[in-house]
Amino acid sequence: MRRSIKSTTRKSIVSLPLAVLMMALLLSTGAFAQQPASETDSWQFGVSIYGWFPDLAGETAFTQPGGSNEFKIDIDDILDNLKFTLMGTFDVRKGRWGILTDVIYMDVGNSQTGTREATIGGREIPVNASANVDLDLKSWVWTLTGYYRALDQPGMTLDVVAGARYLDVEQKVNWNVTGNVESIPVPDRTGAAEAGLTNWDALIGLRGRFAFGAKNAWFVPYYFDIGAGDSDLTWQGIAGLGYAFHWGEVVAAWRYLYYDLSSDEPIKDMNFSGPAIGVKFRW
Repeated sequence: MRRSIKSTTRKSIVSLPLAVLMMALLLSTGAFAQQPASETDSWQFGVSIYGWFPDLAGETAFTQPGGSNEFKIDIDDILDNLKFTLMGTFDVRKGRWGILTDVIYMDVGNSQTGTREATIGGREIPVNASANVDLDLKSWVWTLTGYYRALDQPGMTLDVVAGARYLDVEQKVNWNVTGNVESIPVPDRTGAAEAGLTNWDALIGLRGRFAFGAKNAWFVPYYFDIGAGDSDLTWQGIAGLGYAFHWGEVVAAWRYLYYDLSSDEPIKDMNFSGPAIGVKFRW
């Protein structure tokens, strides 16, 4: 019964912002549907290559170093332990209709050598023992959306976005305890634990920009989406500052991505938060 009440409460919390956003989308499309587009009906393409430098935080099902279920990997540790990353977007539009896809892959880790701030097999490490602990996190985040350009003016655009986001996360922790380990059972002195998940979520949202300055070269881009599915709730927000050239644009922004995952998942919740900078080429 407790789980049912919690689930109902969570769904009510999720449904409110979804309803508000849906109303905003309907009002925006109704208000701007009759406005002429400033662009032609020819095909337009854009490719972005960017770097996003987020801190990673969340809660996992198994105990982390320090005896807590919560984990956090700071951007300094990410840069020191980054194994591979891939980030980019592709945008295609004809008239008012378009498709946008965004792909993020990160393989990062965190290590603690000779630490005593850990629990192994539910037991604290003895005073005269130490452990080497390695934490590794691999993640795919793929967003695929279609959009409708509800507002297209020289200094302002507004797109109504709908689509899906795919999340694949694999988290591993390995440990090796040395020293006086008599109080720790032999099977627990060296080992590994693993947690992972794969899910899809439906999304709705808004994106656009406000331009200013000479020839509207400077602009403030924004993006927001919210959704649910395999996740109880996911939302993403992006805002920043950019400058447009004849060939494309350069953008610096702050990006936040949050997941509230199902209670039976090995990873309970996680968020990515940090600055991003990128270059977009368009033709």
